Amino acid sequence: MSEVAVNEADRRRGTDQILDVREDFEVAEGMIPGALHIPMDQLQTRLSELDAAVPVIAVCRSGNRSARVADALNGAGFTADTMTGGMTAWSQAGLPTT
Repeated sequence: MSEVAVNEADRRRGTDQILDVREDFEVAEGMIPGALHIPMDQLQTRLSELDAAVPVIAVCRSGNRSARVADALNGAGFTADTMTGGMTAWSQAGLPTT
């Protein structure tokens, strides 16, 4: 698993799958436009919602949970990265949220 800076994640969000693994109450504060929300504890049961042929950028609040998710996805045959600094860094960079 590699780490992707927020500006790189922003550039890639038109081609890659952005997977937000935060809890519902965290997502209510805003998420990356076009991201798919699957809380980390639901990933195993909802894995079929992801396209294994398209790279994934996993996102959480700070980057810790998303790193674990990216590792799990890579182990399941996906190509997955984590976004460094999570939504905290995304917001601090002034990038868009929904």
